[in-house]
Amino acid sequence: MVNSLSEVFVLKTTDRATGVPALLSKFNLGDYSGKQVALKANFNSADPFPASTHLDTLRTIVQTLKNAGASGITLAERSGMGDTEQVLEQMGVLSLSRELGFNAVVLDDVSKEDWIKVEKGETHWLRGFYMAKVFHDADKIVQTCCLKTHRFGGHFTLSLKNSVGLVAKKVPGGIYDYMWELHVSPFQRQMIAEINNHYNLDFVLMDGIKAFTTGGPERGTVVEPNLLLASQDRVAIDAVGVAILKMYGAKGKISEADVFEQDQLRRAAELGFGVKSATEIQLTPLNDESRIETEKIEQVLKAQVAMH
Repeated sequence: MVNSLSEVFVLKTTDRATGVPALLSKFNLGDYSGKQVALKANFNSADPFPASTHLDTLRTIVQTLKNAGASGITLAERSGMGDTEQVLEQMGVLSLSRELGFNAVVLDDVSKEDWIKVEKGETHWLRGFYMAKVFHDADKIVQTCCLKTHRFGGHFTLSLKNSVGLVAKKVPGGIYDYMWELHVSPFQRQMIAEINNHYNLDFVLMDGIKAFTTGGPERGTVVEPNLLLASQDRVAIDAVGVAILKMYGAKGKISEADVFEQDQLRRAAELGFGVKSATEIQLTPLNDESRIETEKIEQVLKAQVAMH
């Protein structure tokens, strides 16, 4: 039953220029030829990695997708802390977009027609929410996230939480603040998972060369796992990310609860757009150094399973 497992590829490295293509080669890149790709990175603020996507990671993902024949790449972003355009300017994203020839879209500036309404339905969102249309229209959707804790109620901010940046704070012409609702809601972590139930993701690359084990999202205690990870299953990669944060001593809810008892992951499991338990994850190391790390991560994941 190997086919039912979600693979998470693990690479121990500090070299993004070789590490990122090695991970992406595990996916069918031929499938990207002639396709429009929407890219969600992590530019919530103008703070350096691991607060934000490392520019070398972004550069290498874009170059790899271009080499695979992608017809167009659009990075769309909405920063929660700071002015999005200024953040992208300060972080070097706008100059990189000109250099490599990809679109950088500031979601604060798009028209109402560029948002899609997601109805409340079974979600914890009081009025539903609006999602950037570019992530519905693209042929392929790729995400790159960081590895860090989140002190404003998310507990951790990995792939699932990174998706908040493709949801509108306010829709043009409207006054309702969806991000205010998210951050004051006792269901914040469930709402984060619910966003992810409304768009497809072809793969996610997590840059865990450095991580925050306290604070977050923009500053915190820095550790250096020296890991790059990738998966087609955002829930699986987030579960592995939580396990790594546990290994490096992250406190609070991360240390107190099992991986799949974390609210974001538990809600994701209920919705069923990714793995539902640690037993459905297959860790695949890509070099000898990765094997040791993979065994440690597996021990954390297995310990969680054994407790039930």
